[in-house]
Amino acid sequence: MESKKKIILTGDRPTGKLHIGHYAGSLKRRVELQNSGEYDEINILIADDQALTDNWDNPAKIRENMIEVALDYLSVGIDPDKATICVQSGIPALHALTFYYMNLVTTARLSRNPTVKSEMQQKGFDSEGLPAGFFTYPVSQTADITAFNATTVPAGEDQEPMIEQAREIVRKFNSTYGDVLVEPEILLPKEKAQLRLPGTDGSAKMSKSLGNCIYLSDDKKSVHDKVMKMYTDPEHINIADPGHIEGNTVFTYLDAFSCEDQFKEYLPEYSCLEEMKEHYKKGGLGDVKCKKFLIKVLEDFLSPIRERRAEWQKKIPEVYDILSSGTRHAADETDETLSKVREAMKIDYFKDDSIISEWNSFINK
Repeated sequence: MESKKKIILTGDRPTGKLHIGHYAGSLKRRVELQNSGEYDEINILIADDQALTDNWDNPAKIRENMIEVALDYLSVGIDPDKATICVQSGIPALHALTFYYMNLVTTARLSRNPTVKSEMQQKGFDSEGLPAGFFTYPVSQTADITAFNATTVPAGEDQEPMIEQAREIVRKFNSTYGDVLVEPEILLPKEKAQLRLPGTDGSAKMSKSLGNCIYLSDDKKSVHDKVMKMYTDPEHINIADPGHIEGNTVFTYLDAFSCEDQFKEYLPEYSCLEEMKEHYKKGGLGDVKCKKFLIKVLEDFLSPIRERRAEWQKKIPEVYDILSSGTRHAADETDETLSKVREAMKIDYFKDDSIISEWNSFINK
């Protein structure tokens, strides 16, 4: 089914404050898309239900971080007048659609999902101890996407298997019941450095659970301390030693956040990042100097975010109202999709009394 509107759905799990990896991978693009005027609707889902699949025994953690995530959204420039910020658990249609879609995918197919397998390993789940909700969260994610009739899902490359699984479920539903659901497309970050920002320890991914994050809400000292401990090139022992750029987190972060104007202001001996990289590779450029430059780059980026966050923290009742009104709006919108799904499946028994005449026709044959 083709949607006449261009609709975005994206979101995050409220398991902690958001970090600069979230910004590089998705938040920056969300703000750009929100302000582009290209899309008819932008929906940002705080996925608390999904977060409960591996935090089922600690719902307080989710509750505590709900406002934190909302503050992060507002501080980076998400505008509630242009985007709907809503909470997953307050949208009943998502739960019903998840249940219906469960019948359209096999456990074998879910077990082959690379994203699920990767996260199982990261969280230490084995096949015996895996919560069913966690195992089936690609189905829940499909319900989220299709409920909003989303045409576009901005996400990192690690989410490509999830979107492909959603597309498969959509095709299965439409071929079985008729063209009702919209098949979504993933929208990857434009810049390669933004596909996946590594952790400060050099791990493949910045992760709240691994404690290798620089948070959007970190103060100046925290950022300084984290950058100074950051993983670089273990073979670059002396300043004169040739250095390696590949796998060096300092340069990966500079790829994502630095600009030429910052070289003019803070490091004028280089005209651009490429010149700095060449010097590092030849030898003669120390890691401390690189890290001090990165600290200034990150401060330019984080300082205005901190200021906006501080202002929003003075208006928590207003933040609460943004979440509440956004969730009510989303519930109304997604109820329409649920109604169409039930009609296509012929389980809308009480929409009218046609089932009575159908029954009479059946018994009179």
